[in-house]
Amino acid sequence: MVVVIDVIRAFTTAAFAFAAGAEEIILVGTVEEAFALREQLPDALAMGEVNGLPPPGFDFGNSPSALIGADLTHRRLIQRTSAGTQGAVNSHKADLLLTSSFCCAQATADYVRRISPDLVTFVVTGLGPDGRGEEDLACAEYLETLLAGERPNPEPYTKRVKECRTSRYIFADPEKPQFPWEDIECCVDVDRFDFAMTVVDRRDGLLTMKARR
Repeated sequence: MVVVIDVIRAFTTAAFAFAAGAEEIILVGTVEEAFALREQLPDALAMGEVNGLPPPGFDFGNSPSALIGADLTHRRLIQRTSAGTQGAVNSHKADLLLTSSFCCAQATADYVRRISPDLVTFVVTGLGPDGRGEEDLACAEYLETLLAGERPNPEPYTKRVKECRTSRYIFADPEKPQFPWEDIECCVDVDRFDFAMTVVDRRDGLLTMKARR
């Protein structure tokens, strides 16, 4: 089992999309794939980012707060991001594939325990040598603690999200209104949702993700 983690913001945004009623989310690696799929699936909507910003022509960006109050009932989304979806599409050898963030951490841990795999691998998608990705590492460590049967206080973990490089230098910068702090508040809303996000199959060669309660 592989659990791909992207807290800021891919798999927080995906969770908010499911909460808004989305039926499924197809994960892709490139903007071109997203546009080509949307042509093939006229009911689908494209969601995601390049360098943090929505590509021209996408229906949604990568902002969880922008989806609060949206009605995506029974809609199919196509998601492309710079880190999160890359981790998923490149996990070629996963027998079982999940995505996660803090807002569905307990549900993810419960799902993993129910399946009881021999091995769980966390893919920490944002981690880089420049100090980025601390938020994803914090989530992986929090999930590891949950899987060990402990009941950790989430505050030290979410504090790492609020104080990480991305939060401090991008989302807390008033000169960058395209990166709202409300998104970070969504990212640290632990267990807001009661579902895990599983990539159920590679139907027609597509990585199709669903919410599993």
